Amino acid sequence: MGRLIVVEGLDGSGKATLTASLARKWGEQGRTVARLAFPRYGMSVHADLVKDALYGRLGDLSESVYGPALLFALDRQGAAEDIEAALAENDIVLLDRYISSNAAYGSARLGGPAHPNDFAQWVADLEVDRFEIPRPDLQILLDVPVLLAAARARGRAAGDNNRALDSFESDSALQARTAAMYAELAAGQYLSPWRILKPEADGSVAIPADLLGPA
Repeated sequence: MGRLIVVEGLDGSGKATLTASLARKWGEQGRTVARLAFPRYGMSVHADLVKDALYGRLGDLSESVYGPALLFALDRQGAAEDIEAALAENDIVLLDRYISSNAAYGSARLGGPAHPNDFAQWVADLEVDRFEIPRPDLQILLDVPVLLAAARARGRAAGDNNRALDSFESDSALQARTAAMYAELAAGQYLSPWRILKPEADGSVAIPADLLGPA
């Protein structure tokens, strides 16, 4: 059985870059790696409904905290069997976003650490206990400064006509609260052990040798 490893962080933090780098390095060590990113836009009706909500196309559902969170969770429930199969066939299953994204963003929408709430526990109860979505073995938090992540997200949107900022990405206050929630979840070892990686001065992220494991 393989290990389920998740990369978490703000929009524009560099999750896709890190997951690609980790997959390449583990592959060079002879490990088999399966990758998946959430939400699964274009692959899951629930993910596509989430996208509609994030762009304000679902009326007052877009204003709900619990409604979109349920759709995010249903997207992962739909992928649970595929994740289990990938774990049976690979050394590592590497995910770009997972359950903790739901917990962090939803909690932040309710006010974040300054307004304590039980949303993260609600997400865990829903996704792990009720939907039986596999629990991660390790979560890696890309702790990138909020302003840097926002600048990257804006640059990405400017370079792709199909990648306009959604309502979460364009809300700088929400992103700041989400960063604070991620820090709180990591400190509390939410769902699994966590590792925190911070960028170098040039914005790159060095991967610690012990994270990669023995060659």
